[in-house]
Amino acid sequence: MELRRKLLKGGVSATLLAPLLGAGLLTPGRVLASEWKRSAFTAQNAADALTRLGVAASAESREIEFKAPEIAENGGKVEIEILCKLPNTRSLLIIAEKNPMPLCAELNFNGKALPYARVQLKLAETMRIRAVARTADGRNHVAFREIKVTLGGCGG
Repeated sequence: MELRRKLLKGGVSATLLAPLLGAGLLTPGRVLASEWKRSAFTAQNAADALTRLGVAASAESREIEFKAPEIAENGGKVEIEILCKLPNTRSLLIIAEKNPMPLCAELNFNGKALPYARVQLKLAETMRIRAVARTADGRNHVAFREIKVTLGGCGG
């Protein structure tokens, strides 16, 4: 009986809010406030994407760990894991260097969140994957991983 009441209350609330959402009167302000970095995500090569994000100069670090296959049988779905052990990491950038649009993801972390990401990438061919960690003090650190692709994922 209690479940039925919760469902009815939720249905009535959704029915009342739907016209407001449809008319655009209720908008998620926090989501809309985030600026999308179009120029970086549409860059045609890795150097341009890094320059547009302001991380062209990065020091190589062993504190960024990759877990990724050495050989991917299908470039359409390559799963990688990145763990960053650098203190005060604020964001991770994932770049597939030979993809038509190399910047794959920018993941932001707040406070004491563990800088960890598990992402599925689509790789055009055999290439180097780059993970760039940006720390709160403005430093950039990078790690690389070569992945051999036996079947192309981006149009191959």
